Amino acid sequence: MIKRLFDIIVSLITLVFIWPVLLVIAVSVALESRGGIFFKQERVGKNEQVFWIYKFRTMRPDSESKGLLTVGGRDTRITQVGYYLRKFKLDELAQLVNIIKGDMSWVGPRPEVPKYVNMYNEEQKKVLLVRPGLTDYASLAYINENEILQKSSNPEQTYINDIMPAKLEMNLRYIKEKSLLTDFKIMWKTFLKILS
Repeated sequence: MIKRLFDIIVSLITLVFIWPVLLVIAVSVALESRGGIFFKQERVGKNEQVFWIYKFRTMRPDSESKGLLTVGGRDTRITQVGYYLRKFKLDELAQLVNIIKGDMSWVGPRPEVPKYVNMYNEEQKKVLLVRPGLTDYASLAYINENEILQKSSNPEQTYINDIMPAKLEMNLRYIKEKSLLTDFKIMWKTFLKILS
């Protein structure tokens, strides 16, 4: 209950302060290419409930049909504006809507698409017992995930066999340690990581 209240209050305060930035992002996305300002995708949340996650659109229309994973910072599907939005994680700011709606929290395991959730074993499925988040330990550890995948001869297999299990292990660790203090630390580290 306290965490939910924290999520709502911090999200509303954040929106009050950054709405001009959101407006600039929205106009930039709309001017560069067609396809709409927002991108939405099905993700699996708490108790295996599927919801729509929102992001500012960074890829050209129909890019998802060419694969779910983004490979490299200069994936040809990414727009020019999209490159910078991704670089500074600004595309994720649209998820403030998800947080206010209750689909997500500020901190928690990043929500995954159904395709990959279906590959979880019983232990890994424990990450679905909590509300997913905007950032987590795995987001910090794999902030350069796109570059890692770019170096792989088979990006999807690298994701499934190496990256996804490592992320889930970190998510399970978060669940054991979770507290408001832990959340504050992760949020602060995320902010510093993006700036660096």
